[in-house]
Amino acid sequence: MAPPAIDWSSIDTVFLDMDGTLLDLHFDNHFWLEHVPLRYSQARGIELAEAKELLYGKYRDREGTLEWYCVDHWSRDLGLDIALLKQEVEHLIAVHPHVLDFLVALAARGKRRVLVTNAHQRSIALKMQRTALAGQLDRLICAHDLAEPKESPDFWQRVQTIEPFDRARTLFVDDNERVLQTARDYGFRWLLAVLEPDSRRSARADSAFPAIRHFADLLPGLRAEENP
Repeated sequence: MAPPAIDWSSIDTVFLDMDGTLLDLHFDNHFWLEHVPLRYSQARGIELAEAKELLYGKYRDREGTLEWYCVDHWSRDLGLDIALLKQEVEHLIAVHPHVLDFLVALAARGKRRVLVTNAHQRSIALKMQRTALAGQLDRLICAHDLAEPKESPDFWQRVQTIEPFDRARTLFVDDNERVLQTARDYGFRWLLAVLEPDSRRSARADSAFPAIRHFADLLPGLRAEENP
């Protein structure tokens, strides 16, 4: 797959998703699909298969909403301390290959680096503690602070009020196609999908958007011209 053609001289700001984009989605997939059902089955005294069936249904009902990403919601709904359970498997939190090199290269080219995530504040705090991402970002925007998920048509207008940006000169990278479509509808010129959000699962074959498997795909073009 050829790297997407990006004119870096036409980009001032780069918005970056966290889970599945900068961070390996394996942690989240394992946590929600395996670890939470295990702890739920133990707490309720039911079989693991029954717990999975019940929880997966609950997940589907909340998919694409802020509640789906909310630690507090699931703690109340499931009667479990979700933040504490995340700490039990926090060793699985990992930065995708070449991400830090990419963020450093963006800074060298004078690009503003903004994390834009649906993740709950507690999840963000845990992942910033476990990684070196915070030191390579100019700003962090949490959807819970804006009361709208990235899937919402109103999300980017709310971002504009706290982080004004030119949608024609901003790149947005995410692994969620629905989120990317919302950004396209808002008028973003530059969009990139991540085809391999979870390193333990097969990469998607294609996307409705220009796409990369790893940030290494972008480094040659980004480094081609030094920032004056």
